Amino acid sequence: MSQPEGAADFLTEAPELVIGVVLPETGSLSFLYPPENAGVHLGVEDVRAGGGRVEIVAGDSGTDPDLAVETVNRLLGEGAHAIIGAAASGVSQGIIQTLYESQIAQCAASNTSAAFSTQENAEFFFRTVTTTRADAPVMADNIARSGGTKVAILARGDDWGKSLSEQLTKSLEELNVASEVVVFSQDAVNFQDTAESVGTMGADTVVILAFAEGAQIVRSLLEAGVPPIAMHGGAGMFDVELPSIVSPGSPELLDGFTVYAASGSVAFNERLSEVVGGNVVFGGQAYDCVIVLALASLAAGSTDGPDILAEVQNVTRDGTKCFGYGECAALLAQGVDIDYDGVSGPLDLDEVGDISVGRFGIAQVRNGVLEVLRVQDIDVD
Repeated sequence: MSQPEGAADFLTEAPELVIGVVLPETGSLSFLYPPENAGVHLGVEDVRAGGGRVEIVAGDSGTDPDLAVETVNRLLGEGAHAIIGAAASGVSQGIIQTLYESQIAQCAASNTSAAFSTQENAEFFFRTVTTTRADAPVMADNIARSGGTKVAILARGDDWGKSLSEQLTKSLEELNVASEVVVFSQDAVNFQDTAESVGTMGADTVVILAFAEGAQIVRSLLEAGVPPIAMHGGAGMFDVELPSIVSPGSPELLDGFTVYAASGSVAFNERLSEVVGGNVVFGGQAYDCVIVLALASLAAGSTDGPDILAEVQNVTRDGTKCFGYGECAALLAQGVDIDYDGVSGPLDLDEVGDISVGRFGIAQVRNGVLEVLRVQDIDVD
């Protein structure tokens, strides 16, 4: 698109946006760091290619809210105008009050807990991923199609695990599939009792809502005689290394295991895979965090949190459709109201910072390799 007179000045004179990135370089969700971090950097690359001005400062969140708070405070001290992260809902709960008090925009690429939609200190929080209201129907539908009739839901005892297990129970019930939730402590020494409870309840299908401890749970389930084809994992287990972690030397023993998580489009996943070797979970959502923040800052002509938040909804709905930073920025330069559709879906952020259409990658272990079988969109409304 050719730019009208003055458009180049509009872009080059826009304030430089500094984004702080708070992701788990360490901890039980460290496997999410490569795709989310790569998604951020691809977003920055595209913003700069489109004439935008953006810089990144970054730090480790681990899966520790205290560490994340330390990191956020450091990044704010280094001039961050907005934050992307944390990866875990529970860790974001640890930093959200600081960002609320500092009036700093926070975009989460992988926080699916429904709690953020209603809490008062989430005024500056928005996300490019759907809540567990979308995860649950995708999982439930696939489980029902696979012949599941009695489902054991093994749920991590944190905000994410409880939220998703509640939604999954409802979605399964709507499909006339019975289920029972077993909450486990992620700090347990072993998970033999958790695995044995599956046999006690007579379940023919098991859903594992876990992080890194999920590998140990899967091993316990295999020892208890549960076949991988009967196992389904949530986003916290969408790790391309999982088959080798569960069964070193014989990753094919996990063939049939199915896992679900938000991802980008097929085309974006291919681009991301060139960087991270197939690990695409939440990468598209992290990319869209960068693009939305950059477009909102450009539209506002400001890097102040309240100004950015005032434009987040405006640049993602009810305007002229555009599909990349360069295209959307050129329209803004012409005074056109835009509606950015991202690689993670149409976005259409609402007044509480939620989206209604989720894009999911459904993957299965085949010949010892976790492969994305298909990408599926779901409208939670």
